[in-house]
Amino acid sequence: MLALLAAGLPEARGQQAPAVQQPASQPQLVLLDTDIGDDIDDAFALALALRSPELHILGITTAFGDTELRARLLDRYLGAVGRGDIPVAAGVATAHENVFTQAAYARQMPSRARPNAAGLMLAEIRAHPGQVTLIAIGPLFNIQAAIERDPATFRLLKRVVLMGGSIYRGYDGQNGERRPADAEWNIDRDPAGARALLAAGVPVYMMPLDSTQIHLEAAERERIFSYGSPLTDQLTLLYHQWLAGSEGHAAAPTLFDPVAVAYAIRPDLCPVRPMRLEVDEKGFTRPVEGASNAQVCLRSNEAGFLQLLLDRVAPENAR
Repeated sequence: MLALLAAGLPEARGQQAPAVQQPASQPQLVLLDTDIGDDIDDAFALALALRSPELHILGITTAFGDTELRARLLDRYLGAVGRGDIPVAAGVATAHENVFTQAAYARQMPSRARPNAAGLMLAEIRAHPGQVTLIAIGPLFNIQAAIERDPATFRLLKRVVLMGGSIYRGYDGQNGERRPADAEWNIDRDPAGARALLAAGVPVYMMPLDSTQIHLEAAERERIFSYGSPLTDQLTLLYHQWLAGSEGHAAAPTLFDPVAVAYAIRPDLCPVRPMRLEVDEKGFTRPVEGASNAQVCLRSNEAGFLQLLLDRVAPENAR
């Protein structure tokens, strides 16, 4: 599929930017900030990013909880798929009570010296001013740290594509019933970080719960898990550790985070609208009156997203 890059989308300030399509020979420069290792959707998001030639990954940073163990998970994952060249930085370590479901996978790799997450972010932004897309799919502690350390450099980002928030739709019930807006996990863990991002002067593109609750059902899972590539083998291992380590989860994972990666390369799959959002102390993202500070996708093309994921991660014509 021909990827349509997002250079021509409206900026977070609500202005129309000129439509400019970058040639495929010039991939977008991206940083990925992730809390990989608890839920499984981060692993699928990384797989999609790795298999998308529209993206050049400058570095990956780990967020929330035991960030060093998350970095070790990435070391193993990237090494297994031949991408050990991508720098991995450990982020701000925080207290956490959730289960690190994929810890056994991560512990197979030793600890090592590595760069600091905020430092890596800021260094790459300085090296490529106005060119870097930051894809944020975890709690925002590293982003908050980077803003506090050097807000002027942070403003040199091209944009932030964020999986986070809940505008009108909360987490669906166990039987798929729709619920009202909720305190979404990534925002709820660090509301101050979300407020700092929305005030940072960088275009923000938000993929909230409203548009990201897409399930990977059995037929699609089996196509991926039976594919037999080094990448799909890692997804298979991590999926089964997640399933065994999670209580009360359905077998079909919800692919929240890959929607943010998909938006970076195929914005047509999740059209955005300008909104002004406020984040309260409980982590709710509420729409309010006033000048927009984010572009928000309230509904995605779920079938198109799943087809993109499958075509990239387990392409049938490559068998």
